[in-house]
Order: sequence, then C-alpha cells, then structure tokens
Amino acid sequence: MASTQRRAVAKTYKLYVGGAFVRSESGRHDEVEGINYPRGSRKDVRDAVKVARKAQAGWAGKTAYNRGQVLYRAAEALESRAREFEGDVADAVDALVHYAGWTDKLHAVLGGVNPVAAPFLSISTPEPTGVVAVLCAKRDPLARVVEAIAAPLAAGNAVVVALPQDDPLPGLDLGEVLGVSDVPGGVVNLISGRQAELVPALASHRDVNAIVDLTGDAELAAQVDVFASETLKRVVRGDGGSSLARLQALTELRTAWHPVGA
Repeated sequence: MASTQRRAVAKTYKLYVGGAFVRSESGRHDEVEGINYPRGSRKDVRDAVKVARKAQAGWAGKTAYNRGQVLYRAAEALESRAREFEGDVADAVDALVHYAGWTDKLHAVLGGVNPVAAPFLSISTPEPTGVVAVLCAKRDPLARVVEAIAAPLAAGNAVVVALPQDDPLPGLDLGEVLGVSDVPGGVVNLISGRQAELVPALASHRDVNAIVDLTGDAELAAQVDVFASETLKRVVRGDGGSSLARLQALTELRTAWHPVGA
C-alpha cells in the first residue's frame, strides 16, 4: 500500500535585497545545522547599497508618523510569525514597537530654536544620515539584529545588514516578515555570508554614510576605522548606549539662519 505521507518542501534561503529574495550572484553557499544559505559577495554588497541609496530618500520623505506606523506594522508581522522562529522573539518585537514610538519625537527632542544674537533666528532640525551599514557579530541573536535595524529606520535611514556569520537563518527569515509588512523595498537589505568578505566591502563603500559595528572583533574594527576615515563615515560601536544616543548618532543636524526684524 502506498504511503500517504509526503516530503515537506525544502526551504531555499535567499538574500533579501531591494524588497526581493535573490540568490547570491556568486552562486556560493555555506551551511549551518545542515541547512544551506547563500554566501553573499562584494557584488551583492554593491547591489544592496545601490538599492538602499535609491530607496532612502522616499523613506526619509515619509512623515515621521507614517514611518512609525510602518515599524509598528513590522512588529505585528513579526509577532504573528513568532512560532516560526527558534527562541523568544518578544525582545525583537518590543524593539520595533519602541522605535516606532520614537519616530515622531525626534524633531522635538533633537531639534529646536538656538539662542543667537539678534536680528537672527536660528533653527536646528534632525535629518537622516543616509545609508547605514549594520555589521553583526558572528552569533548575534535576532533581537540585537532587529534593534540595530530599527534605530536607523526610525531616524529615516536605509540599512544594509551583514547578518551573523554563524547563525544567519533568523535574519534571513526576518526578510520574509519584512516582505509582507509595509517596509518599502530597498529600505532594509539583508545579506548572509562571511565577515572577512562582507565587512570590508561595506565599510569601504563610498555610498555608505554610517556604520553600526556590533562585531566586537578588534581586527575587523581596525579595518572598519581605516575605511571609515578614508570615506568620512560615522562609526557607532556596540549597542551605542541609550535609544536616544543611538538615534542621535545616526542623524545630522541641519541649522538654518533667518534674519528677523530687518
């Protein structure tokens, strides 16, 4: 008698770039716990930065309230699929909700009217720094990856993430969550692969404006510092302190002077 059991369809992991699931251009892969995942290349990094740059202006152009709604929707989507992830994803969901609440408060907290001599009025307002590279440690948990993404998104930046080298599968699964949320394509890009290849490619790219370095690796940090100094990038290390400190590190203050009473 023929068995009625069927073999489950094997999952094929792909990179998440430009709102689409793509194979690495090199065709290479690595393996974790018997599961293959794509090994991203320098070309994949360049492709991801290109689409992030293109998407960033539209994301920054949304109202702060709308960006908060989108991050909250991403939190809803992640919580609805929490059972598909190993371990507790509550901290990751909470991080998205937390930064969703920050989006419409940044201008009030970081901006303001500056005390200057008459007859001028000086006003400062925060603006996103642009494209942010997130460099994960080799075994960062999902919650830390999500928080490192949520902070720059709340400030209006686009991100390109080098996922944890030894455990990238939760990050690649996160791409599937973002793909069904309202986050515009290209605003978040997730690349799996080897740190030795991805980190220099991201840190040296001239269209990356800031780097969040979570690697905790002294040798990689030295490389990042060299590349950042050559291309004038801001580097944020570790968790970056408080939520406000993380947000402030990924914004630029634009100050305008206006004559009054003249």
